[in-house]
Amino acid sequence: MSVPWAKPRAALPLIAEFLTASQKDSGLKWAIGNALAVVADQSLFEQLCELVRDRRHGTARQMIVLALGKIKNPRAIDALIELLDDDDVSGHALSSLLKLKARKARPHFQRFLNDPRGWVRKIAAKAVARLET
Repeated sequence: MSVPWAKPRAALPLIAEFLTASQKDSGLKWAIGNALAVVADQSLFEQLCELVRDRRHGTARQMIVLALGKIKNPRAIDALIELLDDDDVSGHALSSLLKLKARKARPHFQRFLNDPRGWVRKIAAKAVARLET
């Protein structure tokens, strides 16, 4: 179900599976989110935003956050900026904002230059450098 040619037909069953999977099985939910990142498209924007804003899903939302950057909906920028306050997905939100070349997010990148997570600092530095040019 997580192959590009299944786009977007497989997405709704994946969303349903994500919602019914146990909160305790975060690995399964993360894998479903990963599959969603492959098959999601513009038609699923609202459902994806609803999933990533629901903190009950914890880190299982990470790949869905990346999907928001892949589908390149301009409304995703505000949703991703909002997610920067959520430690479970903030690094992935930064990555998606970088992919979207979101100039509006530039001030937000600055605050992650001293993040305790090295990979997040690296994304923030890359974003700041790219958005300055």
